[in-house]
Amino acid sequence: MQTTIRTSSSPAVREDVQAAIGRLMADYAHALDDDELESWPDFFTDDGTYRLTTRENVAAGLPVGIIHCEGRGMLRDRVAALRTANIFEPHCYTHVLGPSRIAAVGDGSWRVRSNFSVYRTFETGESRLYGVGKYLDIVHAQGDGPRLRERVVVLDSRCVDVLTVIPL
Repeated sequence: MQTTIRTSSSPAVREDVQAAIGRLMADYAHALDDDELESWPDFFTDDGTYRLTTRENVAAGLPVGIIHCEGRGMLRDRVAALRTANIFEPHCYTHVLGPSRIAAVGDGSWRVRSNFSVYRTFETGESRLYGVGKYLDIVHAQGDGPRLRERVVVLDSRCVDVLTVIPL
């Protein structure tokens, strides 16, 4: 028997859909936190997009973000550049995710909003709050599970560390 969960963002989201999207969000964060960056593009549909921007840019209607990738090929290129060309102080992330709000779009897709905090820890052991914001996603159902068709990472702060190398 399928149960449904009523939220303020959707009149009826099936429990299995909510669970699958929750797993996608958690698996995405764990892959980044565990430095499994080569798997990052696999969380997206073939034509998926990833954008990193600020709340200020969104409020002003400015389409240009800090990072913009279209398609898995561009996402893979970003990881390859990160591994071979970029020079940065070694560090790791820890994502803390809030519960997702989910609304059906109607074409086998869902609009999902999740709040996050990301902490960064350096090799010295020093940890700092790196970023706080929200994910604004379009998640699409595929045969092998849900994938991100679009992820817009909206940082609350307009002060963005120049070390934004690893995806959020």
